[in-house]
Amino acid sequence: MTPAPTELTVRPLAGADELGLFCRLSYVLDHELADDLATGRRRPEWMWVALLGDRVVARLAWWTGQEGSAPQLLDFFDLDDTLPEPERGAIGLRLLETASATVLPAGAERPEYGRFIPPDWREDPAAREVVEARMRVMEANGARLLVERLRLEWRAGTPVPGDSGRLAFRPVTGREDLVALMAPVMEGTLDAHGQADLASGLTAREAAEKQYEEEFADLSTPQEWWRIAELPDGSPVGFVVPARNNYHPMIAYIGVLPAHRGNGYIDDILTEGTRVLAAQGVERIRASTDLGNVPMAKSFARLGYVNFERSFDMVWD
Repeated sequence: MTPAPTELTVRPLAGADELGLFCRLSYVLDHELADDLATGRRRPEWMWVALLGDRVVARLAWWTGQEGSAPQLLDFFDLDDTLPEPERGAIGLRLLETASATVLPAGAERPEYGRFIPPDWREDPAAREVVEARMRVMEANGARLLVERLRLEWRAGTPVPGDSGRLAFRPVTGREDLVALMAPVMEGTLDAHGQADLASGLTAREAAEKQYEEEFADLSTPQEWWRIAELPDGSPVGFVVPARNNYHPMIAYIGVLPAHRGNGYIDDILTEGTRVLAAQGVERIRASTDLGNVPMAKSFARLGYVNFERSFDMVWD
């Protein structure tokens, strides 16, 4: 790749008062930055800019879900798309390499890179170039695409079907109650992150425990919202984790045990999770599923969830 301009300055923000400088480029999550800084989900030293004079030509930032912990996700990486290639890509690569070498511990597993993208990005030449320009820089740095995902939203006023009566639902009683069902759900999973965990050598139980600790253990909303679905005889069929993260009400996870797949139970379980959150008077419920998980995507569509956006995740092996 062509070297970046010699006059390029690459540095972290000096403090939260430079947020305006960082926001000279834009992204759909800009409105969350001030609160993230105030709550410790971001730090100025994790937020970097590349400057030509006083012009911001690239920026990036990491995020964490827990104040005081290491970066968990690289979720901002923006380029000045008025710049020509290969200059644009060279600037982005210099920024990524310099910031990563400073912020991330040597030899540690690198956080994923994730980005929200328009739902029709492949059909829109301008949007496609923006997406692929960022992917090219990440690939030049050794990353690969793990998955593309649908981002979905249920909106207040969308009808929620009544209980079909096929399943009974009870609250999750604790960590083991849920993990014991998450483990068999890993069998035949269509989720790319689950597949990657299994491919890394983790057992289904270990992958389930990892997912629980990373995604559910620190949710602040009531665990009483979480539901296990059972047949009339008490046999478990699946589960759903309706919750709220730092930003949105969401369906955090949903699964059907292998023995019960193909019977349409996913709709009943998703309906219950949606019903739990809708009862809280929320304006919207967010969810996501891998582009390749067609059965899950169809279930969301049947329940009235709309695909308002996509996302992609890239990883370093």
